[in-house]
Amino acid sequence: MNKFMILVVEDDAAVRNLITTTLEMQAYKFLAVSTGKEAIMEAVSHNPDILLLDLGLPDLDGVEVIQKIRTWSAVPIIVVSARNEDADKIEALDAGADDYLTKPFSVQELLARLRVTQRRIIAMQGVVSTQDAVFENGALTIDYAAGCVYIDGEEIHLTPIEYKLLCLLAKNIGKVLTHNYITKEIWGSSWDSDVASLRVFMATLRKKIEKASSSPQYIQTHIGIGYRMLKV
Repeated sequence: MNKFMILVVEDDAAVRNLITTTLEMQAYKFLAVSTGKEAIMEAVSHNPDILLLDLGLPDLDGVEVIQKIRTWSAVPIIVVSARNEDADKIEALDAGADDYLTKPFSVQELLARLRVTQRRIIAMQGVVSTQDAVFENGALTIDYAAGCVYIDGEEIHLTPIEYKLLCLLAKNIGKVLTHNYITKEIWGSSWDSDVASLRVFMATLRKKIEKASSSPQYIQTHIGIGYRMLKV
C-alpha cells in the first residue's frame, strides 16, 4: 500500500471514478468527496498528504476551498479542472495551489504529477537534515524547521509557493536558475503558462522581502533566462 493519502474532490461522478480507480490500481490510500465543504472537513479530520481538487464544485468555488485550506495547512494541492484559461490557472496558483492539470487529462499525466509532488514532499522533509536549520543572508532569515521567514527579525507571511521559491533560490544562492528549472522544481513542468505564473509569484515575493523593488537586494532578474539570489 502506498503510504501517501490522497483526498479527491470532484463532483463529476465519472471523473471521480476514473481518478479513484487509477489511485486504487496504484495502491494509493484515498478519500473521495464531491463538495467543497466536505473537502474542508476531510482535510481537517484526515490530514491528507495531497489534495486533488476540481474548481467547479456545487457549493463552493475551488479557489475559495484553496484559500480556506491555506489558512491552516500547506498540504500540496493539485487542481484538476476544465478551466483552461491562463487567468484561471494563475488565480488558483496565486490562491495557494501547487499544480494545475487541465481536463481532459491522461491517467499517466495525473500519475506523473503525483510522483513529482511526492518527490517534493520527501525532499522538503529532508531539508533540515541536509542543510543548516536556519539560512541567513543579510536581514533575511529562513527558519526551515519552523517554515518561517523573517526580515530584520520581523516575520513575514509567504504563500506556500512563495516560500518554496525563496527556499529554492536560497539553496542555490549565487547561481542563476533558469525559468524551466524553477518551474520544474516548483510545479513539475516547464509549460509557458507556468513561466507566466512564476513571474506573478516572483513579483509578490519581491514585494514582501525587498525594500526597494527598483533596486533589488536579494533576487536578481536575468531577462529571458531566470533568477538568482544575491549574497548580501
